[in-house]
Amino acid sequence: MREQREPSASENYFWPAVWAVGLHVLIFAMLFVSFAMTPDLPPAKPIVQATLYQLKSKSQATTQTNQKIAGEAKKTAARQTEVEQMEQKKVEQEAVKAAEQKKQEIAEKAAEAKKADEAKASEAKKADEAKKADEAKKADDAKKAADAKKAEEKKLADIAKKKAEDEAKKAAQEEAKKQAAEDAKKKAAEDAKKKAAEDAKKKALADEAKKKAAEDAKKKAAADAAKKKAVEAARKSAEEKKAQALADLLSDTPQRQQALADEQGDEVAGNFDDLIRSRAAEGWARPPSARKNMTVVLQIGMLPDGTVTSVTVAKSSGDGPFDSSAVAAVKNIGRLTEMQGLKPSDFNPYRSFKMTFTPEDLAL
Repeated sequence: MREQREPSASENYFWPAVWAVGLHVLIFAMLFVSFAMTPDLPPAKPIVQATLYQLKSKSQATTQTNQKIAGEAKKTAARQTEVEQMEQKKVEQEAVKAAEQKKQEIAEKAAEAKKADEAKASEAKKADEAKKADEAKKADDAKKAADAKKAEEKKLADIAKKKAEDEAKKAAQEEAKKQAAEDAKKKAAEDAKKKAAEDAKKKALADEAKKKAAEDAKKKAAADAAKKKAVEAARKSAEEKKAQALADLLSDTPQRQQALADEQGDEVAGNFDDLIRSRAAEGWARPPSARKNMTVVLQIGMLPDGTVTSVTVAKSSGDGPFDSSAVAAVKNIGRLTEMQGLKPSDFNPYRSFKMTFTPEDLAL
């Protein structure tokens, strides 16, 4: 479509100005013609013409009458002149009024023509504006249509993109799920294999522990039997020695009896020290820090019935775990029934006494 050029301001006012100038020229021409064509009025004539003749022969009355008639005639002529002048003035006024009315009509026609021109110009301007508005609307509609098309294309592209992303995401999820299933299957197989190996290892360890426990139980039973046998032998030997000492005391001198009693007491004391070490070794738990040549001195309190009442560290070995294990081992003895038959004099040293322990003493 060919674009229409918009007229400038000077072009918009050119023709109205020409029409206005032409209209004024026409109005002045018509006024000039109307004044030129106005008919000349005839000169005013008296209606009554009178001629005054003075006769010498007339009388005074006649003279007065004539003067009166002349005065009346003059008045009549004056009135006639005045009437004519008024008519003349009225005619002139009517002519001026007609000219003015004609001038007004011409001006009204010019105004109407100008108004018509302005209306035409306004209509033309409105038509031009309407045309421009229509063109703008068409352009806007075209732009909107293009934008709508572009938006629709973008929407379709976004939908396609989203669909592709969803499909890719779904494929990735499926792949991840498949991979997870494979990993889970593989892990389950590895876990089963590992569990089987651990079970086999546990079983082997359990069998080994069971075997070791059986061996330890066997060794412990043998040791217990040996200890019991040693204790029984010690007890029997002590009783025999005690009986022998008693017999010697009954058959010998007082000095000899005292010497034999002291010797018997030292022997009994040595036997009970060995018995305490043997019983303590039964309940000793060797700590990892226990080493050879460690020595701990314990202060032990005991009742006449052989019950251990207190165990404290009199001199530390320098290793706390070993000292604590030795204290716990002696406390675990609980009660030595073998001491119930001792005389008060023989038991007195055991009410509160000190004993030295080494890892080798407790590991019998």
